[in-house]
Amino acid sequence: MSEITNIEDTTICACSTGNCSGAVAVIRISGPRTVDIVSKVFKPKRDADITKVPGYTLLYGYVYRQDGTLLDDVLVSIFKAPHSYTGEDAAEISCHGSNYIVRELLTMLADNGAKYAAGGDFTKRAFLNGKMDLAQAEAVCDLISSETKAAHDVAMQQMRGGFSKELEAMRTNLLQIVSLLELELDFSDEDVQFADRKELQKLLDDSCTQINSLISSFKLGNAIKNGVPVAIVGATNTGKSTLLNALLKEDRAIVSSIAGTTRDTIEDVMNLDGVLFRFIDTAGIRSTLEQIELMGIERTFYKIRQASIVLMMLDSTEPDKFQESISSLSKKINNAEQTLFILLNKCDKVSKPKESGPSLFDASELVEQVRALATEAGLSPSAILPISARQKVGLDVLESMLVASQKDISAPGNMVLVSNMRHYTALKDAYNALLRANVALGENVSTDLVAQDIRESLYSIGTIVGAVSTDEILGNIFKNFCIGK
Repeated sequence: MSEITNIEDTTICACSTGNCSGAVAVIRISGPRTVDIVSKVFKPKRDADITKVPGYTLLYGYVYRQDGTLLDDVLVSIFKAPHSYTGEDAAEISCHGSNYIVRELLTMLADNGAKYAAGGDFTKRAFLNGKMDLAQAEAVCDLISSETKAAHDVAMQQMRGGFSKELEAMRTNLLQIVSLLELELDFSDEDVQFADRKELQKLLDDSCTQINSLISSFKLGNAIKNGVPVAIVGATNTGKSTLLNALLKEDRAIVSSIAGTTRDTIEDVMNLDGVLFRFIDTAGIRSTLEQIELMGIERTFYKIRQASIVLMMLDSTEPDKFQESISSLSKKINNAEQTLFILLNKCDKVSKPKESGPSLFDASELVEQVRALATEAGLSPSAILPISARQKVGLDVLESMLVASQKDISAPGNMVLVSNMRHYTALKDAYNALLRANVALGENVSTDLVAQDIRESLYSIGTIVGAVSTDEILGNIFKNFCIGK
């Protein structure tokens, strides 16, 4: 049996409060020998047999080294199966947050039979013991890593089972359909139909609509979880890397006067007024035969297609190149679905700064020139903003515009949002299988072929919640968890 599923006879331990000193650290233990192992290192202040106390008991006492010397005074919380996070007997030792004390305690637990837990082992056990499904388990990781209220709300809604309930209702409908179809196959010699074809068509249509709605929610859910993707694009040496560094307030990208310095995309996230933005510095676009630079430019075009917001940068000192840049980039931008800001960088070199106003540079002629060229290229920028990335002038205005463009980005009420790429891919597979079944049903294709497509859809949905899972899938999911969770 694999290591992932062979949990019945092992007890694990880990520090759940991270590898850093603090006032308090919490060591978590879970497994069939939990109470026995804890009793070997912990002595309650008041005489009590720790192996006989009920669940939800909190005990104060001491941890002694093997030589009898005192290590620490601690609190121990006891949980009994199935009423624990993992569904097993479990305990938590709250000790002082010294790294030395934590290491010593973990060593003592290991010496008495516990195994050091890997990342996600506790949540993995909760899934395998039926305390949560796989989608809820993944939401635990999202909740821990959430950096905004919206990301927290999406993860919390999924962890409490909102997403899983929708999928379960969908699976129930599809199971009903496929059961009726398979019953017909059992009586195929008698040419009997147990299900009205129009009713089946309606059930399939409803399921397709529901899955498509979840698929469509991924754009918003992914932006909330990972940040709104903002591609910084333009010709070489327009100041893209300088802008990225200025926005992030750190030297994240190499800045050089040598054209083509950025060969690959560089990404980092920033929280602006509660909205997470993922800024992507891209390779400068120009004609080149250099193979590595060409690969970087191809990645630039890919990132443009993936972005929700595009920051097109132009060099104000080279207005004769505006038309070429705007024309080439306009072919890559979907103005109907993407928000476009055109930034006139290096304005400090060509115009005088103003004391106030939405634009802090007197660059009205350049703005009008760019507006005309953008219109000619079929673009409708949300704003044309003169800035100086190097002098950090106009960036506060840009940040305000970015936040305003995403004012509606939030988890809307109890609406379920898909934010996980694995779930998104599985839903697309399920949707395509249902489309095939729907078409086949309308064309009176053989019942067994229709049933097979529906079974494929059920399989794809099942992989999301863990109704269908493999050790490889579980390993890939839980390796991203922190140790102790």
